Amino acid sequence: MDWRDIPSLSALRAFEAAARLGSLSEAARALNVTHAAIAAHVRALETEFGQPLLRRSGRGMVATQMGAELARDLGTGFAEIAAGVRSMRRGREDRPVTLSTTPSFAENWLMPCLAAFWSAHPDVPLSVQTSQNVIDLRREGVDLVIRHGKGPWPGLEGIVLTHAKMVVVAQPGRFGPSPANRSSPEAWDRVLALPWLIDQSHTEFNKRLHKLGIDRNTLQSTDLPSNALLLPACRAGAGVSAQPHALVETDIADGRLEVLAEEETTEYAYHLLHLPGPLSRRAQTFVTWLRRDSRCIAGAS
Repeated sequence: MDWRDIPSLSALRAFEAAARLGSLSEAARALNVTHAAIAAHVRALETEFGQPLLRRSGRGMVATQMGAELARDLGTGFAEIAAGVRSMRRGREDRPVTLSTTPSFAENWLMPCLAAFWSAHPDVPLSVQTSQNVIDLRREGVDLVIRHGKGPWPGLEGIVLTHAKMVVVAQPGRFGPSPANRSSPEAWDRVLALPWLIDQSHTEFNKRLHKLGIDRNTLQSTDLPSNALLLPACRAGAGVSAQPHALVETDIADGRLEVLAEEETTEYAYHLLHLPGPLSRRAQTFVTWLRRDSRCIAGAS
C-alpha cells in the first residue's frame, strides 16, 4: 500500500461523520473537535478531489453523488477497522496473562505463591516466562515483568513488589553462630573470610557486591552457572552466598539457611511492571491479587 495515495485519515473520518450525520456540528460533537475543524477537513478533501462532496440542504448537509459513494466506502472501511480492533481486544482478554521474570525469582518467590492465586482465580490462566535478559514487553507480547533494581523504569509503570535487601546466608551452624548484629562491619568482615558461592548468571546483583566493598577477586569463591545450582550447595554447607532476602526468606523461616550478615537498608527492590495504559481484565486481576491477597508481599511497602 502506498500511503501517499490516501488523504489524511483525520479528514476522511471527519467527512464520513458529516455525511453520515448530515451535519458539520453533529460530526464535530461525535469526534470531539470543533465545527471549524470538520469544515476545514471537508474543504481539504473537496480540493484534493476537485469536486464538491457535501452541499447544504435546509439547516443540514447532504452528500453529493460522488460524496455519497465515498462516504459509503469509507463507512465500510472504518467498520472493518473497528471489527478488527474489537477482535484484537477480545483476543487480548481471552489469552493467558504472560509474565516474565528471572529463573531464580520465579523458582524461589513467585511459584510458591501461585497455588493460592490459581485456587482463588481458576479462570485466569498465567504463563510464566523466565530469562536473565531485559526484554521488550511490546515486542515480546508480555503483559507483566518483574525486574530487580532501583527504578524508575522508562516507558513502564507499576509497583514495588518486594524489597531486595542483600543477606549473606549459610547452612545453620556451619560457620559458627550467627552474630547478634548482622548488619555490623564485624559481621561483614567475618563472612569475607569464609568460602563463597557466586551465581555467575546474576551480573546485576553481583555488581551490588562491589558497591558494598566486596572484591570478588579477594574472595575464596566457587562460581556456579545459576542460583538453581547454588542454593542447594549453600543449604548443604558448601559455602556462603549473598542473596536478595526475598529469594531465601522461606529457607530462613524453615531453618534451611541462616543469615550471617545483611544490609541495613537498601533502595533495591523487585518491581512488577507493565506498559502504560490499562491492563487486560485478567492481568489486572492478577496484579490486584498480588497487591491485596498474596502472603508473599505482606512485608512489602
